[in-house]
Amino acid sequence: MNEGASQKAELPPQAAAQASQPGNDRPESAWWTGRAYASPYQNPAFWGLSITQFLGAFNDNLYKQILLLLFVAVPWNGQTRDLQWLATGCFSLPFVLFSGYAGYLSDRYSKRRVIIASKVAEILIMAAGIGGFALWTSMGMNAVTIGLLCVTIFCMGAQSAFFGPGKYGILPEFLPERQLPDANGFILMTTFVAVILGSALAGTLLEWFGQRLWAAGVVCTGIAVLGTLSSLLVARVAAANPALRFERSALVIPGELRQHFRADPSLWGALLVSSVFWMSAAIAQMAVNALGKLQLGVGDQKTSLLVASISIGIAFGSVLAARMSRHRFHTRVLMAGLWGLCSCLVLLAIPAANPQRHLLGYGGSIGALIVAGAFTGMFSVPLQVFLQARPPQTLKGRMIASQNLLNWIGITASAPIYHLATVALEKANVPPCGMFLVVAGMLAAAGLYLHIAWLPRLVQPAVR
Repeated sequence: MNEGASQKAELPPQAAAQASQPGNDRPESAWWTGRAYASPYQNPAFWGLSITQFLGAFNDNLYKQILLLLFVAVPWNGQTRDLQWLATGCFSLPFVLFSGYAGYLSDRYSKRRVIIASKVAEILIMAAGIGGFALWTSMGMNAVTIGLLCVTIFCMGAQSAFFGPGKYGILPEFLPERQLPDANGFILMTTFVAVILGSALAGTLLEWFGQRLWAAGVVCTGIAVLGTLSSLLVARVAAANPALRFERSALVIPGELRQHFRADPSLWGALLVSSVFWMSAAIAQMAVNALGKLQLGVGDQKTSLLVASISIGIAFGSVLAARMSRHRFHTRVLMAGLWGLCSCLVLLAIPAANPQRHLLGYGGSIGALIVAGAFTGMFSVPLQVFLQARPPQTLKGRMIASQNLLNWIGITASAPIYHLATVALEKANVPPCGMFLVVAGMLAAAGLYLHIAWLPRLVQPAVR
């Protein structure tokens, strides 16, 4: 095989098809000229997407973790209430409302165009966040302040809902399929490095700025500006389906995609497992905040480090999953990650007869959360590769949007589940660490489904 043929074989499907059509010789990205990269790390467009995703994830987690820490013990009628579920619900609801339309836009128009537009919106939302923090500084945590902060985090969720289908759906449009595991592993790793930094910095800013918390809003706005600039480096790709017409069914799951699910039930099953996983992850984050501030009695900064320790493990586990998968979807990596995660959660749930009522304490919890994060990466990378590579090209944008929809239905459901479980644990005099056992039970149910019903239907032995 000659060099030109070898390079052409490396082109992603959409790129190869478009590069062969008359008039498609513009140097808009590497593949317009027929050039192929041996690795995603050599592709400037991949770095543009990675940096944009990194800054967006950092900003989201910085702002959201600040709000969760403010809401974990809200003064109310002489007592304190854990209102993390309210902030989580406000952030996740826009994904349920807008993910379907976001998927339509990402297939109807260039995903690059959707990405840039969503990043511009992030600047405006973060600027409004300055006002929310200024109100908290002047009035404290009352009903008006809570309402404004919830509106702001709702808008953050809406911006992320429109950003999601483009950032994940664009990867298969400028990278060949064999590069997707490495690309996903790297993006997931850097995303959770951003989560580490954002989550850890949140507590530090709360303790550092104190009554000048509005300055944290200025930081978030500046990061949004940088993310918008980096989005200009993302590959110029053509619309996947420019003739696509909007249908009301797209607000839920498009009819064409539902038909594909009937032909490929394993894809639908993977979506359901993804939804349960993210519902469990949302509950786990709130449980970690409650463990730190309410049970272990550490401050905002140390509690944020607990949350960040999960992401340290995920960054490591994501890279490990990509290496173990060997450029393909691997079910053994998937299942090992899931059962390892369940084991760590059970360990975190064990109480003890000591002042903190917790077996592991603060230091032990950090170690357990790092290991739990590693198993999380081993589970999530193979699952994401399967969901990206399995559907046909013209359905990928709507597929990712449907995944976002179901994931965020699960995360939205986590808000009332967390609230009800908190009430039940308090009545049973079980410390906040008991919430980890609730999460482990949910994930164990998903694991049994995968083992009993999903794997036997996966008629693709090469990926097992």
